[in-house]
Amino acid sequence: MTVRDALNSALDEEMERDDRVFILGEEVAMYDGAYKVSRGLWKKYGDKRVIDTPITEMGFAGIAVGAAMNGLRPVCEFMTFNFSMQAIDQVINSAGKTFYMSAGEVNVPIVFRGPNGAAAGVAAQHSQCFGAWYSHCPGLKVISPFSSEDAKGLLKAAIRDPDPVVFLENELLYGTPFEMSDEALSKDFVLPIGKAKIERPGQHVTLVSHSKAVDTCLEAAKLLAGEGVECEVVNLRSLRPLDMDTVLKSVSKTHRLITVEQGWPQSGIGAEICARVMESEVFFQLDAPAVRVTGADVPMPYTKSLEVAAIPLPPDVVRVAKKLLGLK
Repeated sequence: MTVRDALNSALDEEMERDDRVFILGEEVAMYDGAYKVSRGLWKKYGDKRVIDTPITEMGFAGIAVGAAMNGLRPVCEFMTFNFSMQAIDQVINSAGKTFYMSAGEVNVPIVFRGPNGAAAGVAAQHSQCFGAWYSHCPGLKVISPFSSEDAKGLLKAAIRDPDPVVFLENELLYGTPFEMSDEALSKDFVLPIGKAKIERPGQHVTLVSHSKAVDTCLEAAKLLAGEGVECEVVNLRSLRPLDMDTVLKSVSKTHRLITVEQGWPQSGIGAEICARVMESEVFFQLDAPAVRVTGADVPMPYTKSLEVAAIPLPPDVVRVAKKLLGLK
């Protein structure tokens, strides 16, 4: 099943299960969604539950937050998370902080979802990763899935959650097919928020990543396996809460850590993980310094040749892993 179809089935199942769930955003209804994630849902559920909005992120995000405060469960789609900057006040100040500021009296059960991070040939204003931005903010839960199973199980969990959830998808993964277990095809399948997954076990070096960068790590692990190096690949799935138990357990086994992300280096997810490892007892079990492999510290170039240079590739991870292990 492709990630797109997994997200679609999660939305369909949760709308069927709970009539408080509704979708709103640009082109989500009659056009079936800019990326066809909401395909068929307008025809099935009608105008009241799948709502096309004007191009005003601050406006429809505000409507969605108000609806959530009044007991509905909105799924608010941003055509790209870069455009969520138009609605940042609603996401952070209205949704993220309200439960705390109301002393636990007002829940905001809302999901903000859409494509995040680098796509192909869409330049700087459509290619930024907001994982680090949103995971910085208490009051939000932040999910960054990789596979179809991640996408389905975590979107269902996000819709059912009593708190605001930022659900960061990846445009390049939408059409990627992944195997789905029988359990994942069930309507009852929900994954816990805040639990990482070991995508590939290994004993020589830990690779920690999220979203499309998990694919980079798996490709790098394949290349390194050919040279006798077994990488343990950790798919974070959730950026807030961050499953440090799984990361620390892995690092205490391999004694080496590389974080891989497509976002920028400064104040990134990798920086956070490295800091937490350094502050833990596992720091003393490291045989080499923890290393970050990130996107280049520049706005995303439009030129294809430069775009490729701005995102970490499997050979970049291989090079760093060999350096950590003292291999040529």
